[in-house]
Amino acid sequence: MNTPTPAAAAPPAQGGAAVVLPDDDATKLSGRRAALLISTLLLGVLSFQLNASMVTPALPQIAASFGESADSAAPVQSMFFLAGAIAGPVIGRWSDFIGRRAALLLVLGIMGAGTILCIAAPTLPLLVTGRFLQGVSSAVFALAYIVLSENLQAKVFGTSVGIIAAINGGVGGVDGYVGGLMAETLGFRSIFVVVLVLTAIAAVCIFRLVPAGRPVGVRGAMDWWGAGSLSLFLVFLTYFVSDGSAAGWTSPTALALLAGTVLSFAGFWFIEKRRSHPLIAVHHLRSRQVWPVIATTVLTLAGIFAVINFTVVLLSQDSDGGFRLSASVSALLFLTPAALIGVFAAPLAGWLADRRGWIRTLRLGTSLSLVCAVVAALFSTSPVAVFIAVACLGIFYNGFFLTAINGLSVLLSPKEAPAALPGINGASFGIGASLGVVLVAPFAALGTSAGYATALWISVGITAAAFIVSLFVAAPKGETV
Repeated sequence: MNTPTPAAAAPPAQGGAAVVLPDDDATKLSGRRAALLISTLLLGVLSFQLNASMVTPALPQIAASFGESADSAAPVQSMFFLAGAIAGPVIGRWSDFIGRRAALLLVLGIMGAGTILCIAAPTLPLLVTGRFLQGVSSAVFALAYIVLSENLQAKVFGTSVGIIAAINGGVGGVDGYVGGLMAETLGFRSIFVVVLVLTAIAAVCIFRLVPAGRPVGVRGAMDWWGAGSLSLFLVFLTYFVSDGSAAGWTSPTALALLAGTVLSFAGFWFIEKRRSHPLIAVHHLRSRQVWPVIATTVLTLAGIFAVINFTVVLLSQDSDGGFRLSASVSALLFLTPAALIGVFAAPLAGWLADRRGWIRTLRLGTSLSLVCAVVAALFSTSPVAVFIAVACLGIFYNGFFLTAINGLSVLLSPKEAPAALPGINGASFGIGASLGVVLVAPFAALGTSAGYATALWISVGITAAAFIVSLFVAAPKGETV
């Protein structure tokens, strides 16, 4: 019988000394206690994910309710995801010093405050401010993976990562539909009420069930200079990608943002080289433990996200060069199956990673995602072929790739900064997704069969690069390739 951790054996101390979590696998959780911890973290990631997916179909109503045009609602989502990109690396690393439970409660508290603001917001700018605060909760994904690694036995870690990763693409494709239905019948603010209730329940469960205390082996204090410079880099990079796609890559604004991106990254690199306890050490950024993970995430998201969530969506609804489907039928055929399949494939991928290796699972997911993208590009005029290719991406991308890359980000993170790589990798998801859409948009926007095929082949090329980079990812300790 496994002995639970001291923090899990009794209710967490309130106001007492922090409990240092043991690193011995024999003292970690399994069975019922593990299931309770996984369920608790699942509530936390659901509170974020529903906040992301359920609001999307309500954007037109949000704009109309404030007397604005539909495009005025774009910041409602863009600021939400920008905050998430910043919060992941910063709060993830801060959790190394304040503890995982405190960090989880912090992000849920900020999201709760933002949600209340969204419910009561009398103007669109205030609602956008609330959405920015809500977006901070994106850090809950990286924090959840770290908590699982530190508190669960190795034999159940992979499956637990898969369960959490399964929510990364939404709740089987149903959440978007429910969000649209709620907006139509009860008003868009009803979505935020549901999110607020779920956030409160998640916070109570996390307070009661997630162990307190700092992880073993962490020294020093939070590197706020590194956090600030990295955040500045992410802001410049996000706006450069956005402005470059809209106004042209050589426009004065885009060039200025590019200069800001380069200078801010150079500043981050300079600062990290001189900090005794950096956000993430420069020598780690150069190692096979870190840069291939980040690059594989960016490239795979750029390739596959654009296929599922952009090119195929336009292709299926185009009445001239596409499949001539309505928006609802398009979502039912090309979005829901992949999301639903991923819910079941991700835990299976985690189980497989525990038994056959994380690197093998990653390469299997990346290579077969590439095959699916090739099929979609080769047979881009066939609705059946594209449907099969996208549905299979539910297995190999939503299931195998997302589970493996998230698990590896935890297992390969530097011991002295265990939350650094998961946080940075989490920010890479948004960067990759935005980059992929930007690269294929000019061709998909042509609205011709040739244009869609070209967009899909661009995604194939990016995904092929992702597979090549994945070959450089280092194996976790004790795993042979």
